[in-house]
This record gives sequence, C-alpha cells and structure tokens, in this order.
Amino acid sequence: MSKIEFSSEQKNMMVQKIQRYFQEELDQDMGQFDAQFLLDFFSEEVGAYYYNQGLHDAQAVLEKQLENIADAIYEIEKPITLTR
Repeated sequence: MSKIEFSSEQKNMMVQKIQRYFQEELDQDMGQFDAQFLLDFFSEEVGAYYYNQGLHDAQAVLEKQLENIADAIYEIEKPITLTR
C-alpha cells in the first residue's frame, strides 16, 4: 500500500480537531506538536483499517451498480425464438 499523503491544510485541520476533542471531551490542553504526534501514530497504526474499509465500501457500491446495469441490460434484451 502506498503512503497516503495529506496537504498541510488537511493536516492542520485534523490536528485542530484532535486538540478540540481533547479540550472539549477530556478537558485537557494539547499542543500542536503532541496532536500531530498522535495523528501520526493513529495514521500509522490504525489508518490501514479505515482505508481498507473504505475500499470495501467502494467495492460494494460498485458491485451494486454493476448489478443494476446487468438488470437494465436484461430488461432490454429482445426475445429469441428458435425456428427451423
């Protein structure tokens, strides 16, 4: 699996969300460095689980769409009669 890269803006937004969570839910101040470190830890240790689940979800959507297409094709098929 290739490494997933985020823009600086995206990373900053995620760090801010971590900081906000710690402040609002745990009543703890977390510095930007610590929040970035925590983000990196979760990205490396559990990120693949979320990534893989996203792939499975996307595959399920595609399979459903392919099933719909197959049904639509079946509906427009012309009947065939065997004659001698």
